[in-house]
Amino acid sequence: MSDLPRKAVTRTVKLAALPLGMAGRATWGLGKRIGGKSAEIVARELQQRTAEQLFRTLGELKGGAMKFGQALSVFESALPEEVAGPYRAALTKLQEAAPPLPAGTVHQVLTDRLGADWRDLFEEFEDKPAAAASIGQVHRAVWHDGREVAVKVQYPGAGEALLSDLKQLGRFAGLLGPLIPGMEIKPLIKELRDRVAEELDYELEAEAQRTHADAFVDDPDVVVPDVVHQGDQVLVTEWMEGTPLSEVIADGTQEERDRAGQLLAGFLFSGPARTGLLHADPHPGNFRLIPGADGRMRLGVLDFGTVDRLPGGWPKPIGRSLRMTLDGDAEGVYGHLCAEGFVKESVELDPDAVLDYLKPIIEPAEAEEFTFTRPWLRGQAARIADPRSPAHQLGRQINLPPSYLLIHRVTLSTIGVLCQLGATVRLRDELDTWLPGFASAE
Repeated sequence: MSDLPRKAVTRTVKLAALPLGMAGRATWGLGKRIGGKSAEIVARELQQRTAEQLFRTLGELKGGAMKFGQALSVFESALPEEVAGPYRAALTKLQEAAPPLPAGTVHQVLTDRLGADWRDLFEEFEDKPAAAASIGQVHRAVWHDGREVAVKVQYPGAGEALLSDLKQLGRFAGLLGPLIPGMEIKPLIKELRDRVAEELDYELEAEAQRTHADAFVDDPDVVVPDVVHQGDQVLVTEWMEGTPLSEVIADGTQEERDRAGQLLAGFLFSGPARTGLLHADPHPGNFRLIPGADGRMRLGVLDFGTVDRLPGGWPKPIGRSLRMTLDGDAEGVYGHLCAEGFVKESVELDPDAVLDYLKPIIEPAEAEEFTFTRPWLRGQAARIADPRSPAHQLGRQINLPPSYLLIHRVTLSTIGVLCQLGATVRLRDELDTWLPGFASAE
């Protein structure tokens, strides 16, 4: 691959091949069944082939297509196991790697953005990327002062590719829906489009990362590498060793899983209070487990390209609503949801039915500690996704105000990662400490 595929027609053809390929494989599967293969075996082969095509297409295109794939990958815990199995490896693969750009293209970007003498800034620079993501790839290097650094280089044409991909994926949303049953694809794609401009701006990312690095300096639990240099489409930060959360998910011990889960929950809820920002891209590729000097694992946090600005920390209505729900105050929580715009004025719901809808979802906040599992999340997803269930009917009538959209996705994504980890977490401790309004609904 010589460059990021930028022509809209080229990218559209590749994206269109996803749903068309699914249809073709369904026809192939029918033929196999007629030929005598069992439906179960054929279905498994179909899912495996679809997963392979999904990774290959989204990974090669990078841009919005890969961003979409990464967003989907944190939700695989909610899928029925017979569906999740074939997709899990392919989707999780998107969290850590993608086909790299050639060295010549990377060198040209560095020349254009840092100047012809860019090599003088580094003692060493590794041409082979250490990681590749949706809009850029990371190279390991040694800065001119001897510090090990990560050099994030934005793909040429990334902005154009992002917008083109997400526009096309929006058109195919209805056909892509079967990839993740029970998830509404269109709102996810719309929200990703809304964040494109910020994520392409490395100056904004550098500012957000510096803010976090300052807030968590010498923190016993969280490590944020500092920014070394920032230029247009190039960002240099301190290098951070550690075990990616994707590896902990695949092969970690239960102790590592529990520690990673507790640290992730702590960072999620403490971050807005300490920085006024919410890290809004919580997929496993952005986190590391790092051994501390005292032997305790710390959480390394990467990629601050997408953040939600919460200058007052977590909105107090979230804590108040959660507390009222835990207390079984149906009238109180319903009135609060109406006041905050979660229930539109034209809609009238039964407060007790709303409480019944919410109680299972907030189960992790009720116990002193809670074990997040894939079966638990699948049960929640099935309850809400089943068109015949009261939860589904009620859920369709609940509104999500725009100001809560990113908070909602980040929370769900984090729960997805906790379920991938299978971690036992003292979530209530974090809520008591960091969520305004939770300790008391007053």
